[in-house]
Amino acid sequence: MSPNGSDRSPRRPMRRKLLQAMTAGLVLATATGCTYKDFPRLGMPTPTTAEAPRILSLWQGSWAAALAVGVLVWGLILWSAMFHRRSRTKVEVPPQTRYNMPIEALYTVVPLIIVSVLFYFTARDETQILSLDKKPDVTVNVVGFQWSWGFNYIENVGGSTGDAKTDSNLAAIPGRFKNQFPANAGGVYDVGTPATRNPQTGNPGPTLWLPKGETVRFVLTSRDVIHSFWVLPFLMKMDVIPGRTNSFQVTPTKEGTFRGKCAELCGVDHARMLFNVKVVSPERYQQHLKDLAKKGQTGYIPAGIAQTSHEKKWESKTL
Repeated sequence: MSPNGSDRSPRRPMRRKLLQAMTAGLVLATATGCTYKDFPRLGMPTPTTAEAPRILSLWQGSWAAALAVGVLVWGLILWSAMFHRRSRTKVEVPPQTRYNMPIEALYTVVPLIIVSVLFYFTARDETQILSLDKKPDVTVNVVGFQWSWGFNYIENVGGSTGDAKTDSNLAAIPGRFKNQFPANAGGVYDVGTPATRNPQTGNPGPTLWLPKGETVRFVLTSRDVIHSFWVLPFLMKMDVIPGRTNSFQVTPTKEGTFRGKCAELCGVDHARMLFNVKVVSPERYQQHLKDLAKKGQTGYIPAGIAQTSHEKKWESKTL
């Protein structure tokens, strides 16, 4: 009997609340619109490049490690709460344990091991993902500016004359990238505004065309502030920094039109800095370049701010 004469156990409300919490958690987990195929990716989009599965694997491994630690911690909390709760008949303070060196060493060493393992796999995969050893089949200079994107296709396109290696509009790009530009690449370009839309999907922003199955190198430059070039299903993004040229390579493996956006807060209209990526066959890609040349979009738009002296000194020491 409870003190107020009721025979209802005081534990029942707690059990009822626990059941309600578990039910709410189950509803949240199953009402997100995800299918069983989405759960293994843990929120990541379906990879569409040859490099993206490596990033997905690192993401899944990090979650597995976090879940293992979480299960251990939750288990210890529940075990302590259930088997070391205060007795109803005894009111004395239980024995206190202080300065247990084995336990203190354990919770110091184990986190260091976990962080070291995560660091190793992150450094290994990052080195592989950012490698530029392979000469690309296609080079695109991505230009970020407030508030849209421009794309310089550094290709030898019929109807376009000039040379990307000496073009003044590409003066901001360092020579280590220009050395691998195609010879006599007059090039074509496309540039957007926040009001531009993809004609097939209606999604906002300009559309960057890429060939399926070919290695694409992105050379990233900015005209004003720091932006970030992010194609969602590529599982890869990189900052676009004024006075510094960043670069990475991908090999698209799936045709389709995918969304991209700026992932760096760059000002008042940051949310409108959207773009699209259309992956097509190599034949359609070449035809698109010819179509841009026919429209008169030959040559290159200004790539951005020239390298700072600090950046030039850094490159001379590290390359």
